[in-house]
Amino acid sequence: MSAHAFRFDSTRFRNAFAPRKPRHPLMRLALGLLGVGILVVLVFFSVFVGAAMIAGGLLYRLVRQRGKPVARDARIVDAEYRVVRKTPTSALPLSR
Repeated sequence: MSAHAFRFDSTRFRNAFAPRKPRHPLMRLALGLLGVGILVVLVFFSVFVGAAMIAGGLLYRLVRQRGKPVARDARIVDAEYRVVRKTPTSALPLSR
């Protein structure tokens, strides 16, 4: 028996699934326009999906904030403060 008898020929398998451009110019034009049309449809729908996601996020944020008290004055910040001494050795820890 020869070693070549059991060899797998990958060129036939690869050529079976290789896309080929048609030779006729009108068919090439038609397939090119079909590809561009599919691309336009996908972009069109992706814009609407993105807009729906943004609108959904904003709506979720509005619903989540419903019922919480609103500050009377936007310039007032409610927080807790800590006094730090002016000596440089004890003010803040050194970062190295």
